[in-house]
Amino acid sequence: MIQTLRNWIEALIWGDMLRAYGLPGRIVMMVLRNAYAVLRDIVSGQLTLRAMSLVYTTLLSIVPLIAFSFSVLKGLGVHKELETKLYAILEPLGVKGVEITDQVMHVVHNVNGSVLGGIGLAFFIYTAVSMVQKIEEAFNYVWYVTKPRNFAKRLTEYMLVLLIGPVVIVIALGAIASVGNETIVQWFAQNSIFGPIFSATSKLTPYLLIAGMFTFLYSYMPNTKVRLSSALVGGIAGGFMWATLGMIFAAFLVNSARTQAIYAGFAIAITTLIWLYLNWLILLIGSQIAFYFQNPAYLRIGRREPRLSNAMRERVALNIMYLVGGEFRNPALGVNLRSLSRALRIPSITLAPIAADLEATGILTTNEKEELLPGREMSRITLDDILAVVRRDGETGSHRDPKWDEPIETLGERLDDAIADTLSGKTLSDLLDQSEDRRQ
Repeated sequence: MIQTLRNWIEALIWGDMLRAYGLPGRIVMMVLRNAYAVLRDIVSGQLTLRAMSLVYTTLLSIVPLIAFSFSVLKGLGVHKELETKLYAILEPLGVKGVEITDQVMHVVHNVNGSVLGGIGLAFFIYTAVSMVQKIEEAFNYVWYVTKPRNFAKRLTEYMLVLLIGPVVIVIALGAIASVGNETIVQWFAQNSIFGPIFSATSKLTPYLLIAGMFTFLYSYMPNTKVRLSSALVGGIAGGFMWATLGMIFAAFLVNSARTQAIYAGFAIAITTLIWLYLNWLILLIGSQIAFYFQNPAYLRIGRREPRLSNAMRERVALNIMYLVGGEFRNPALGVNLRSLSRALRIPSITLAPIAADLEATGILTTNEKEELLPGREMSRITLDDILAVVRRDGETGSHRDPKWDEPIETLGERLDDAIADTLSGKTLSDLLDQSEDRRQ
């Protein structure tokens, strides 16, 4: 019976059963597929582990992050605007949320660069930057990105987020407040017909701001190109879940007198940790939804890396170097893992280990723009060198010199000789020359 039910669910989600109901059926089908994929990813444990890691980083970096924000906003004289909004973040914690925010703000106001000294200030900067780095690493995991930003780019963009982010938030909040004071808006609010509608939609403003912030994070933080439509879908889904969770968590705290009695003085710390964990988990779930919207082919397979045969890996290695060499000879848009993935129609997570092996042997290299280039002169890169990366290099373990039976040893040598004869000392430059001759 269980197997029958499982088969029916599989057919419902991944089959064409719901397509018969037209557009509503297709919408339900996509919702079910995304829900199934996200639940599968949560159960696998990686999203929850990364959310817990972000909670730990948050506890270390919350004061430095707010201190940085306030130091920037104090120069503009608008730091009070941000302070009032910080209380809204922990609003679902009720009275405890106000108490926690008061304590954090007390510490922030006491932060003084001259008092901290060089080592203390360096630690504050490190914890603030590490927070943004942890977020990028979590998003890179969701988006199957194996290579983070290089150090120079990372430092520049992280500091840009830390310095410009608070200013943008305050400007947005100020713009919304100023619009609310306009005469035409006041007329709509007081009108008997439009008033109720305007009142209802104005209550959505905080959630729209959260959705907008989530959309920005989903499009900016992963070290890959994220379409705006995908980031927007993830931002709306994440904002809706965040708002819903806030209401549920607030209702839970109202009826959690028994829990607070059990944990006594630890109750505020435990509820804060749970709240932070759920918020980070929702942020990652929204990013996962954005990823699946942009890459629906991953809905069913999830994070299962496609396995390549040895023959396929050899062709991939040769094709990577062929495309990289061709781009080097005739520069156009540049070659990176994303463009290789599109050209070969193979997920970048599958190409990344082979590209990394090629780079480790010096055949391939990466510039500051994360574009792939030949590691040395192409006339000195033989095709046998490329194949050796996937055929002979990279073994692990203690059995580096196994004892083969004589028939197997002879057969292996004949296979190696046949490949060597086929390649006959050809280089990557020769391969590109042949290709250009054929085009002419």
